[in-house]
Amino acid sequence: MEIRVLEYFLAVAKEQSISRGAEVLHLSQPTLSRQLKDMEDELGKQLFIRGNRHITLTDEGILLKKRAEEIIDLLRKTENDIKFSDEIVSGTIYIGAGETDVIRLIARTAKKLQQKYPMIQYNIFSGDAPDVSERLGKGLIDFGILFEPIDLSKFEHIKIPVKDSWGVLMRKDSVLAEKNYITPPDLWDKPLIVSRQQNETSALSEWIGRPFKSLNVTASYNLVYNASIMVDEEMGYALCLDKLINVSGNSNLCFRPLQPELHAEMHFVWKRNQILSKGAEKFLEYFIDELKKYRKE
Repeated sequence: MEIRVLEYFLAVAKEQSISRGAEVLHLSQPTLSRQLKDMEDELGKQLFIRGNRHITLTDEGILLKKRAEEIIDLLRKTENDIKFSDEIVSGTIYIGAGETDVIRLIARTAKKLQQKYPMIQYNIFSGDAPDVSERLGKGLIDFGILFEPIDLSKFEHIKIPVKDSWGVLMRKDSVLAEKNYITPPDLWDKPLIVSRQQNETSALSEWIGRPFKSLNVTASYNLVYNASIMVDEEMGYALCLDKLINVSGNSNLCFRPLQPELHAEMHFVWKRNQILSKGAEKFLEYFIDELKKYRKE
């Protein structure tokens, strides 16, 4: 299967139309249709369900779309690393992370590195631990930030000397907003909005002292910004990390820390035995230096 044909497939999947896909690719519709039919014949599977107005992907088509996106991303990253593998330090550094204020350390490192190597660019992938770990394992990103508990056996890693604190995001006019901190019993009867990663074995579940299935969990989130909107619309109280949502000024929201305190510890990781590009090597060098300075502060 050729990379070119995978790109054709992705274009049609995105446009949900062979005719629009042909326009985007600057191909004739018959040529594109034939290429896709040849792909289906080669795989022995139907990839599209062709309707009157648009096409949809079969289960096999959805799987191929996911794999094709990963293949194309890895190909572009590899081309980038090889293209800029000479003495000029340039190219793109790929970093994956969840939502955390530690991104500031990434940004500070990138800013200092950019002053000496202005041709380096950055691609930041936002995702939770399973997403970031998967991309690291497949070589789609250079570095990741992962929260404990995690299996570090496949990674080189550096423990980050910063701890994010758990708390509750709520409306300023809510009952719990009158408190300076939130204790487990405060939440036992409240509608809760929790991260999709939380489960019965998580530190947060242990802190709250009740099985998650016994709590009034009204929604889960992947991005805390979306959770903040749900909180603002009075869907419930969001359990999240601090410093991610601006609650100052005219905001309707406020953040209250947990008591007893609960912290999230993180590691900066990269795939074991992975050959880093020159730009990625420089970033790692600068990031370690930034962490040393942070420890002295």
